[in-house]
Amino acid sequence: MSELEGRVAIVTGSSSGIGEATAQRLAGLGANVVVNSSASVDAGEAVAKSLPTESLYVQADISDRDQARALIDRSVEHFGHLDILVNNAGWTTFVPHPDLDGLTDEIFLRTFEVNVFGTWWVTKAAIPHLRQSSDPNIVIVSSAAGTRPLGSSIAYSMTKAALNQLVTLLAKACSPLRVNAIAPGLVDTPWTADWTDQHAGVKALAPLHRSGTPDDCAEAVIALIRNRYASGHVFVVDGGLTLVL
Repeated sequence: MSELEGRVAIVTGSSSGIGEATAQRLAGLGANVVVNSSASVDAGEAVAKSLPTESLYVQADISDRDQARALIDRSVEHFGHLDILVNNAGWTTFVPHPDLDGLTDEIFLRTFEVNVFGTWWVTKAAIPHLRQSSDPNIVIVSSAAGTRPLGSSIAYSMTKAALNQLVTLLAKACSPLRVNAIAPGLVDTPWTADWTDQHAGVKALAPLHRSGTPDDCAEAVIALIRNRYASGHVFVVDGGLTLVL
């Protein structure tokens, strides 16, 4: 019997990158997985079809409250229950921190709508179903930018700090449901493929001398799901970068 056989997991933003790697790891351990994306339908459907267990693809933009709720409703309707929620979906665009004019109202609001409001709406809708599980888990993909004055923009860093605090609050308020987060540093994903200078800087500074990979992050998510006595933690996965900044 596989470790997570019979369990149902939703991974938001899982058509590529960290979300895809997490979906693959969960399915490899036996979980049935709901794959989600807001726009990359073909890619999301391809990920779902590639998984070795029963899967479901649901298109939903979590920044829309109704779509966020529908993602949970359709997942539970299909599988009958929910055990694991991985809040991975996020949005950012690169704006140097001193460029306050470059951080437009539109960018600021969109960053919060996806990263904070979207995560909240999905989580709130999922919790009543998770409470019925024998080992309910929420893992939020935050960022090392939520712990240091780093990140692709000031708005992005602010949203990730908010998510880190949300982990602490939910872990206390919703026990015995376990709520944790991983906080990656810079990760080599399709989203950051052209961030050449940033990847070079991490390689030069970080004690492990490289950017992270989606698999590094997926393994951290699995570690938190496996540890039944961990709740309220933000697991920094940054190659030691924040040790030297």
